[in-house]
Amino acid sequence: MKWPPPPSIGADVPLTYFGPSPSQVQKELVGPLQLLRTGEIDFKEGTITIPLYKGQLRNGTAVWYVLTDTSDKDNADALGLLHSAKLRYANVGRAARRGRIEKNTSLTFDAGAVDFRPAHAITPGSEPNLFPPTSFQPGAVGDAHYSPLVVIENAGGHVYNAPIVAFGAEAGQIEFPKGDPNYRRVHDKVVRISPKEGTVTLKLIPGFSFAKPVFYLTLDASEPLPATMEGVTLAPGLRDITLGRDDSAFSAIERLFAIVNGPRGKDNPQR
Repeated sequence: MKWPPPPSIGADVPLTYFGPSPSQVQKELVGPLQLLRTGEIDFKEGTITIPLYKGQLRNGTAVWYVLTDTSDKDNADALGLLHSAKLRYANVGRAARRGRIEKNTSLTFDAGAVDFRPAHAITPGSEPNLFPPTSFQPGAVGDAHYSPLVVIENAGGHVYNAPIVAFGAEAGQIEFPKGDPNYRRVHDKVVRISPKEGTVTLKLIPGFSFAKPVFYLTLDASEPLPATMEGVTLAPGLRDITLGRDDSAFSAIERLFAIVNGPRGKDNPQR
């Protein structure tokens, strides 16, 4: 799948002559519409560059994370995050860690560590049944208490999605502003990262929603196979969110279907 072509396709004038897309004026209209507005999307590379935050565990260990969603609508609008009202129902068991805002505005997490040292690996099955794979290993593994979700106890008890992209590292150890990062220290979705600039560029995943092409950002999964397939962190804490209830009362989830019978080839952008 490729992103929709620009409006200049088939026209006699260049792209610079065109105004904003209809969805930028009225979001209900056909896109493209950017929902996560904390940074810029590179449609050619399929990446987004967003703010990088530094927090810490209670023991002082450095935690480098990003923000994508929150149950706080006002702050979502103010920061350009996605407003996800359902996140408030994810505050169960280990699914949401506890966090507190410090005087310097940094966030202290009560628990949850991520090991980025494992090498991402997957071995497909034999022809013609390449899926499921015969073996797989996520490139990042959270401990039993890790979930990307956090309840900020001294800021209204709102739930934020705050995935960890580097853990226990000094700023200089993860400074890769031009790319080629050390994936034994950072998330496999990282393309470029710079604590000095306070930004991180992350790979997006192509998909479909109501027959429309989309780019979406995923950084964690609750089970090893999807974590390996999508190149994200294994987050065991997410397992405490009840599955199968979808849009019923008090459900925290939305369904997502993986497509496994499409084009093949690791160099195929439409694989």
